Amino acid sequence: MALRFRRPNRPAADLDITAFMNLMVILVPFLLVTAVFNQVSILEMNLPEQKAADKQNKEKPPEFQLQIILRTDIMQVSDKPGRILKSFPMKGDHYDIEGLSALLRQIKARLPDETAATLLLEPDVAYDHLIQIMDATRVMVITEDNKSTQYELFPDIAMGDAPTAKGKR
Repeated sequence: MALRFRRPNRPAADLDITAFMNLMVILVPFLLVTAVFNQVSILEMNLPEQKAADKQNKEKPPEFQLQIILRTDIMQVSDKPGRILKSFPMKGDHYDIEGLSALLRQIKARLPDETAATLLLEPDVAYDHLIQIMDATRVMVITEDNKSTQYELFPDIAMGDAPTAKGKR
């Protein structure tokens, strides 16, 4: 009776992994090649601390404080809160990047050691416009003899909310 329940000895089944190996041979190089093209750029921003700003304001007001205020219809550049240097109205649906860049070059020539700028924007300003203004504020590009060179303008950018415009609530 014990022989009836006895299983016959079967040889172990061979696992065929040829198809899986073929897939890995194709997939691994493909992933390595495409990983090179998926690079993420990170822009480091220094946000001011509230306590340090309060202490600095009590001790000595800053002599120069570059502010770029982005509104939905105009861009304003000021050197102190409330003192507007120049206003750039919208050109169609874009800000005047060239005019801003020229003004920032003049300011940088006058104050070469200054590196800080503050971008203040209204909530309805498009993200694309913000990035364009940040790029124009950080560096200027000069092309000579088919060779482009980047020069640093105001790389230390802080961001905040724009103050309410006069006449708006």
